[in-house]
Amino acid sequence: MILEIVKYGSPVLRKKGERIESVTPEIRKLITDMFETMEENHGVGLAAQQVGVAKLLTVIDVRAVTDRPSTLELDGEPADVASIMPLVLINPEVTPVGERVKGSEGCLSFPEIYAEISRPESVDVKALDAKGKPISFRCGGLLARAVQHETDHLNGLLFIDRMEKKVKQKLQAELDELQAETKAAKK
Repeated sequence: MILEIVKYGSPVLRKKGERIESVTPEIRKLITDMFETMEENHGVGLAAQQVGVAKLLTVIDVRAVTDRPSTLELDGEPADVASIMPLVLINPEVTPVGERVKGSEGCLSFPEIYAEISRPESVDVKALDAKGKPISFRCGGLLARAVQHETDHLNGLLFIDRMEKKVKQKLQAELDELQAETKAAKK
């Protein structure tokens, strides 16, 4: 089922997610619905907060993006990124590894707003998968960027919080308008 993506101005986007203790039928349905919603909206990642649920759950699939490569290491060995896609991360722990690099980011909760964001090039990830089994890997490129962006969502952080001040100032009118539209739609 396609879920509504909440937009900037919705309080749930600022909520830290609750840990998921077990993968229940409700969580499995949420995962399926989140993938459908992400694909319908042409995203590469979607956090539970973006569909109005404050849980530590995100879905990611970078396979459709061919102009921004990703890297993956499993057990210290290079691996095919497609081997872990589509990716479900429950209760993820992300540790920065690489140097910071700038890259373009957008967000389904901020339609048509993009900016260069500085993030570590690579990260180590530990989480549970869709079956509740532990997974761990190192990733780089777009996958690392997506993991960090979505993990920020799970902690109530938004990509605008990571923007350089002057970039955010340039976008402030658009951000204010989006926030006002979101608040007006809730009434």
